[in-house]
Amino acid sequence: HPLHYMVIMNPRLCGLLVLLSWIMSVLNSLLEGLMVLGLRFCSHLEIPHFFCEFNQVLQLACSDIFLNNMIMYFSAGLLSVGPLAGILYSYSKIISSIRGIPSAQGKYKAFSTCASHLLVVSLFYGTALGVYLSSAATQSSHSSAAASVMYTVVTP
Repeated sequence: HPLHYMVIMNPRLCGLLVLLSWIMSVLNSLLEGLMVLGLRFCSHLEIPHFFCEFNQVLQLACSDIFLNNMIMYFSAGLLSVGPLAGILYSYSKIISSIRGIPSAQGKYKAFSTCASHLLVVSLFYGTALGVYLSSAATQSSHSSAAASVMYTVVTP
């Protein structure tokens, strides 16, 4: 209901959404910080990355990181599945609305507008989940850093 947007997205709901996002980010950071506190690290403490990502820190640990990896996978899945499901649901509604447009030019304009956004969303989720969910597999730090650049620098 695009004409009802101003009624649905009132300042109170926007504030609650921002607060929910902030609380989830703080809790995730707190969880990751507490998990790192219990680890022992080897003498080589150089992260081959352009910023300190949680999975890169885990790879430097000398102690067992199985539980840390499981929690990282769980939180990555939890924090990505909800927003991704919302995006896919909204795109299914958008595509069904676009299919109802009678003119071919109108359909093309609507699809071209949506395609650029969907490309950026796919690029963000693909690279971010690739970096976090492939941390246990052997990967070069160069490819991991390139993927991190994609979701932290290119997509914004």
